[in-house]
Amino acid sequence: MGGCVSTSSRRTSGSMGRREEVSPTCCDIGFCGQKRTKRTFSDHVIALHHLPSVPNRVFTNGKSRSSCIFTQQGRKGINQDAMIVWEDFMPEDVTFCGVFDGHGPHGHLVARKVRDALPLKLLSSMNSCQSRQNGSGQTCFKGSLKAADLDKDVSAEERLISLWREAFMKSYKAMDKELRSHPNLDCFCSGSTAVTIVKQGSNLFMGYIGDSRAVMGSKDNNDLMVAIQLTVDLKPDLPREAERIKRCKGRVFALQDEPEVCRVWLPFDDAPGLAMARAFGDFCLKEYGVISMPEFSHRLLTEKDQFIVLASDGVWDVLSNEEVVEIVSSAPSRSSAARMLVDSAAREWKLKYPTSKMDDCAVVCFFLDGKMDSESDYEEQGFSSATIQSYHSGNAGESDDSCHRSEPSLQRNFTVRPSEESEGFGNRRPHPEEFEGNEDTVAGEDQNWLGLEGVTRVNSLIQLPRFSEERPNP
Repeated sequence: MGGCVSTSSRRTSGSMGRREEVSPTCCDIGFCGQKRTKRTFSDHVIALHHLPSVPNRVFTNGKSRSSCIFTQQGRKGINQDAMIVWEDFMPEDVTFCGVFDGHGPHGHLVARKVRDALPLKLLSSMNSCQSRQNGSGQTCFKGSLKAADLDKDVSAEERLISLWREAFMKSYKAMDKELRSHPNLDCFCSGSTAVTIVKQGSNLFMGYIGDSRAVMGSKDNNDLMVAIQLTVDLKPDLPREAERIKRCKGRVFALQDEPEVCRVWLPFDDAPGLAMARAFGDFCLKEYGVISMPEFSHRLLTEKDQFIVLASDGVWDVLSNEEVVEIVSSAPSRSSAARMLVDSAAREWKLKYPTSKMDDCAVVCFFLDGKMDSESDYEEQGFSSATIQSYHSGNAGESDDSCHRSEPSLQRNFTVRPSEESEGFGNRRPHPEEFEGNEDTVAGEDQNWLGLEGVTRVNSLIQLPRFSEERPNP
């Protein structure tokens, strides 16, 4: 559920996600090395309110040609998780997948906004890069690079990786900028995680912030299934994340009654207690070390790689990577894998933390061979061919077009702590953007950091941060 406790929320409604075969959209966009149609990129980019009709785009419980997705509301309030699979995202076998975990009073709206807008911004960034390359006369290239070709043309792979890195960085930055200026969505103390992947041929590109995670199921040399963690949970207790936050005068520590959960606090107030180091939104902390710049990484897929699971922390808090891969690989049908995983997480919440409120869970199971069960097998699981028209998570067909509506109060992971003097960080508070220049993949030492091993148990609500003219002297 991310990292905050909220006292109010707003809810929207819209049409259900579906995979209707309709007229071409941004899926027709030309890419480097491909023949383009007469229509321009802007002709294909669709408005947000037309997104539900885009073919091969699924964002509620259901399946696509190569994936199944499922979300279930926890016991803390409205479901603040969102997810998406967008096949035919671009030509040349390109698929986009993402999971977004909102937090704060309007976290559910932030997560849905990011789910809808971020893929379009990524497309726009790719088109911008293509136009720049065409204008400079550089040789374009296709995204599917075979292993045999790497030795012959390593520079082509490097250019492809650089292209996607730039696109991810620009799209995440643009997404956060849009949230800051959104007229109907208050993101001051609300935000969202994001774990997003793009599969282009045999190449896998990943960009992520927050503590949602991606794990791959792959076979080892003995043909046994193993779990490979593809992302790192970007929590405040990671050494380099904590260092950046503290240099920006933010504070990082855990409360005595939940020592396993490090949080980010304002330098002059015991708020808001955000349980992650990077997020969209959360602008009350953006000057104090919390950033929205994603970590980016690339992986060349092989025939041994079977599937990828994207999930919010409601799953990873109670199930290990190995358990998740085992559940998915042993599912009676591929189309039931996501629901089985969520059901397993729900059972583990009851067993491990019977006195705690279960968190929301969202899962995307993406099968790399592009195959799914037959339609008849899928119907036996109780799903429709594209989506479930009615399910108990209560978040079907959301959009942010009706942000003025309200819902009952929520509880998330903002917490209260006793007063404590701020740590001394010198006279200068550097801006977080000074730390956003490093776009390298997460260092190897950070790869061993796992998800939250304990569970946040919130016993009281915190007041929203108080901003006044009086602040502590540096």
